[in-house]
Amino acid sequence: MTHLTEFSIAAPLAHPAPFERFGRLDALRGLALVWMTAYHFAFDLNWFGIIRQDFYRDPRWIAQRTVILSLFLIAAGMGQAIAQAQGQTWPRFWRRWAHIALAAALVSIGSWWVFPGSWISFGVLHGMALMLPLTRALLDARGARWPWALALLGALLIAAAPLGCGWLVQADAPTLAAWLDSRWLYGIGWITHKPRTEDYVPLLPWWGVMLIGAALALWLLRGPSARTLLTGPAPRFLRGLAALGRWSLLYYLLHQPVLIGALTLWQWLR
Repeated sequence: MTHLTEFSIAAPLAHPAPFERFGRLDALRGLALVWMTAYHFAFDLNWFGIIRQDFYRDPRWIAQRTVILSLFLIAAGMGQAIAQAQGQTWPRFWRRWAHIALAAALVSIGSWWVFPGSWISFGVLHGMALMLPLTRALLDARGARWPWALALLGALLIAAAPLGCGWLVQADAPTLAAWLDSRWLYGIGWITHKPRTEDYVPLLPWWGVMLIGAALALWLLRGPSARTLLTGPAPRFLRGLAALGRWSLLYYLLHQPVLIGALTLWQWLR
């Protein structure tokens, strides 16, 4: 695995390394994918009436969803920091971004067919399609030189979500609340009522999680000892997860149709 040229707080990489996969980061994505699959399999069992669980209010399931989503967004933020450090151009960025935007549209169409009353209009892929360009723009605007500032901004965005929602609930501003609660604007994250949708990943607080991931990658890339935590090859016991993580978007799109199809076939054959 090629090591990135070390860079200081005051200067970006002088000689970007070739575009290569980081096995340990891929393994983190793979872990999130496996955990997500287990979560969605339980969700589908509940949807088919095989088990009885409250995925919308039970803190155990809510906590798992929060951790899984955080892993994905931290990995995405780290990936953006690495790509920017390696010299990824904006045209290359937009080509990869288009895959995510197309996948988000497919998720909306598929969820509307399966869940017409709670289809996904701003889920994890929609959120990432908005957060990734914002993150890359910040990194290009000297953000890569100041990872502590990215981390601080991320923490502020995370804190801004409940503060803004609380202010809207208390404020006598029904028109503003109605606008921010609408499907057109609830992607911001300042809402008074949680939307009826199967997946909801608004800009606030989740962009903050992605920025913290970017800051973490920048810190890890600074010193030789810390950098090996990120750039070293994945340990043998994690290579399966790393291989899975390299196909995260395709896997994300296919895993639910496969699970639902398998459960449908199982019920039909019983």
